[in-house]
Amino acid sequence: MRRFSQRNPLVTLSEINITPLLDLAFVLLIIFVITTPLLEQGLSIALPKGGKPDRKFEQKDIRTVEVNGQGLYMMNRSRMTLEQIERDLVRIHRSNPNLVVYVRGDENGPLKHIARILDILERNGIDRVSLRTQPPG
Repeated sequence: MRRFSQRNPLVTLSEINITPLLDLAFVLLIIFVITTPLLEQGLSIALPKGGKPDRKFEQKDIRTVEVNGQGLYMMNRSRMTLEQIERDLVRIHRSNPNLVVYVRGDENGPLKHIARILDILERNGIDRVSLRTQPPG
């Protein structure tokens, strides 16, 4: 007479538990949602109110120069000196005559910082300039 074991036969798992994987995905999603706004670097600038709606330009033709109240300059989210900005804008303007330069200056900052950028643009024949403002309202 044969004795049968009381143990259950080994059962193979035919399903994968994806709950831990979903937990990980949600945690990563939350981390990316929280950190993405922090990655966008820019100067803290209070733009003056006024102006009219923008004309449509191609994104590749636009360069943005920002000036804060303390005279720090940034071009396309990279901190630069005036000489670096001038060199880059002249190089870009030679290869792309449709260049449009957006100048964003703090409304409470001295005008001399914005005037320096405008002087650089005028000296180098870059005449498509837009002084940026907040929309009215």
